[in-house]
Amino acid sequence: MSRVGKAPITVPQGVDVAISGSRVTIKGGKGSLEHDAHGLVTVKLEDGAVTVTPNDESKAANALSGTTRAILQNMVTGVSAGFERKLEIVGVGYRAQVQGSKLNLSLGYSHPVEFAIPEGIAIETPSQTEVVVRGIDKQQVGQVAANIRAYRRPEPYKGKGVRYSGEQIVKKEAKKN
Repeated sequence: MSRVGKAPITVPQGVDVAISGSRVTIKGGKGSLEHDAHGLVTVKLEDGAVTVTPNDESKAANALSGTTRAILQNMVTGVSAGFERKLEIVGVGYRAQVQGSKLNLSLGYSHPVEFAIPEGIAIETPSQTEVVVRGIDKQQVGQVAANIRAYRRPEPYKGKGVRYSGEQIVKKEAKKN
């Protein structure tokens, strides 16, 4: 059995877990998330802890037990604490600004880039060169941050572009004659 899948998920105070068939619903202070567990695993709630067990000894069931456990742990963390991803914008004249339900980005193109903020995601711009993406769904937060970064990835010569906070950009040396 998967080592990750063996560990039970402790449910913190203020988080409700409901299991009906293969559907798992987790509600907390920040919102509610649902997940449909695969048919090869069984999800049980016992003594304030959620356990995931494979239905048979196949390699796929073993792998899915660890995956399902990790997804459910992220859901519990999301509804209780939430997730956030920070982005930095580097470059002369590059800036970001939230206006209503859109994120306006000036990234050196001849036109401003408008990013529609999806439902369930909150985006803040503490300064013109910082973007903070927050939400309860870890996958959605990461995908939104990746979509914003994709508008202008950091280039390898000067490092200009949108990067994750703390990301190291390996710079290339310019050509020499």
